[in-house]
Amino acid sequence: MIMPLIRAFNLTKWYGRVIALNKVTLDVPSGITGLLGPNGAGKSTFMKLMIGNLRPSSGRIEVLGENPWRNKKLYRKIGYCPEYDAFYYWQTGREFVRSLTRLYGYSYEEAAKLADNAIKTVEMQEFAERAIGSYSKGMKQRIKLAQAIAHEPELIILDEPLSGADPITRANLINIIRNFGKSGKSIIVSSHILHEIERMSSRIILIYEGKLLAFGRIHEIRNLIDKYPHEVKIITQDGRMLAKALIEHPTVINIRFEDKNNTNTLYIKTVNPAEFYKVLPKIIDTLGLKTWHISSTDDNLEAVFKYLVTG
Repeated sequence: MIMPLIRAFNLTKWYGRVIALNKVTLDVPSGITGLLGPNGAGKSTFMKLMIGNLRPSSGRIEVLGENPWRNKKLYRKIGYCPEYDAFYYWQTGREFVRSLTRLYGYSYEEAAKLADNAIKTVEMQEFAERAIGSYSKGMKQRIKLAQAIAHEPELIILDEPLSGADPITRANLINIIRNFGKSGKSIIVSSHILHEIERMSSRIILIYEGKLLAFGRIHEIRNLIDKYPHEVKIITQDGRMLAKALIEHPTVINIRFEDKNNTNTLYIKTVNPAEFYKVLPKIIDTLGLKTWHISSTDDNLEAVFKYLVTG
């Protein structure tokens, strides 16, 4: 019998009177698994319980067959990429990855070699000697990913690794994560955007308001979610040029334009988000536009989750 990667039984976590995770029970097999839910659903809490950063209020969790709470032996088997940055901005990318790798007990020479390999994997060799303070958001995401994989862990846990990255960087990061899976690594990756998870894994954990709503193959909820138009927010260099290109696409049903403080923001409604997100980076690249932000608003996902809760 193959032991599950992660086992949770009635796993619950309270913050005072707030229940962040409520009686979650599931067995997660090896491979890539997406953790999907709107902001505040309990994804980060679940991940922090996985890595032993938090202790359950009740219930239990096992990771690689062990209790993660205060388990130093287990820490070396896990790589963690947090959602929020915590850098010394004067450090170079190489120094950052090397110093964190040394915390796992490696010598300077060993850590340096492992750091170099990880930096190459996330395609940051060209920027490794630059101070992190000069990095773009996408570069910071990639160097965080490098430190999570440098010590060659059995399990990689990624909390919103694509957050804040531009479309091209998002596509590159998705390919990197998929390649981890192809190499035999097990990965838990969270997002509040369905199409991102769908491009990385066909298996998802669906969480809403701390409760487990569904666990299984993504096609089981794909048809339901696609019934709802998705609104996509894009902040770009020339909103009118992008809007003109996108309005011709058959998946786009509405575009709303805002121009504030010399910043162009588009709110686009699409009836086929999977196809829309597939062509969007190509359109932006063809037009040569600088794009600073792209996200799917949570309102549409909220409607889907509420539908699942109420039936």
